[in-house]
Amino acid sequence: MAELTQTTELIEQGIAEQLHVGAQLYVSRNREVVADLGLGEAHQGVPLLPDTLMPWMSGSKPIGAVAVAQLRDRGVLDFDDRVTHHIPEFAANGNDAITIRHLLTHTAGLRPPAPGWDARPWDEIVAAVSATSLQPGWTPGEKAGYSAAASWFILGEIVRRADGRPYERYVREEILEPLGMVDSWIGMPRDRYRAYGDRISLMHDTTKRPIEVEDPAMAERAATQCRPGGGGRGPMREMGRFYEMLLAGGERVLSAESVRELTSRHRVGLFDNTFRHVIDWGLGFIVNSNRYGPDTVPYGFGRHASEETYGHGGAQSSASFADPKHGLVVAIVWNGTPGEPRHQARARETLTALYEDLGLDDRR
Repeated sequence: MAELTQTTELIEQGIAEQLHVGAQLYVSRNREVVADLGLGEAHQGVPLLPDTLMPWMSGSKPIGAVAVAQLRDRGVLDFDDRVTHHIPEFAANGNDAITIRHLLTHTAGLRPPAPGWDARPWDEIVAAVSATSLQPGWTPGEKAGYSAAASWFILGEIVRRADGRPYERYVREEILEPLGMVDSWIGMPRDRYRAYGDRISLMHDTTKRPIEVEDPAMAERAATQCRPGGGGRGPMREMGRFYEMLLAGGERVLSAESVRELTSRHRVGLFDNTFRHVIDWGLGFIVNSNRYGPDTVPYGFGRHASEETYGHGGAQSSASFADPKHGLVVAIVWNGTPGEPRHQARARETLTALYEDLGLDDRR
């Protein structure tokens, strides 16, 4: 395995500066493992190891995109289907123009439901989102605004209604297990969560002094609730397997055509009203947007990533992506949330250093 000197030094420096308590990093090139590391602590007194289960947060979204694309491969749905074709009650407040493509590109424009909506049982969550309305002055497909959760419950419900299995069971049986992602979950059974014990890493709010560790009871609730947009958890080496599958053209999971569809630019040059920056999007994947400012674009892949790089980040905590030009897969998570500006700087510098450690930067 490569030493990745600059990369690991930056991670260790972040631990010293209390940006995070630990980090986990997986890197492969052309399916050869370059690094599979755990650094620092999962939580106080517990080492963070390569097999520690880490929170993916919004890095979970591409799993949902692949689930939808599998059903497209099987002729069950199409990206341009109206949501109401699958969930008729979604039309309640004039949302009948919204398509699956709008949800996947974050151009649907749904208002967030009332506070507390996402802590309810699944059917009540779907009803709450279906009853919401569009943002004022929003025409689906013409404006962009990242949807952290609401759109993804609707996508999950489309999967459930089209297939018949609950979303968490579908992705486990059709995506995670076939890829050997045996310790990865979106909606983990409670008994499995407890059996993992110290293999579960807690998140830390590193804007606080002293650092505030996630409440274990809250962590269990978050890991065991099925949240398609942000509830995934597993070792980053397993997330790496997911991106290796995509680089290989879908293997046993997805057609090569669907991989191309998901990871091509479908939303180009639109200002994102959530992130306050222009970002290009595939279908459920962020596509490298350095063309709009490599030092300002949020949730990017470092300064040296190729134009066709695609992936997704997790809130103030992670980045997972594939760079087809270099046959490169990277999955990294820091278990500390230091605030958006400090996280964006941390991620940008670390991922830039990673390319430089691998000799993949434009200086050589």
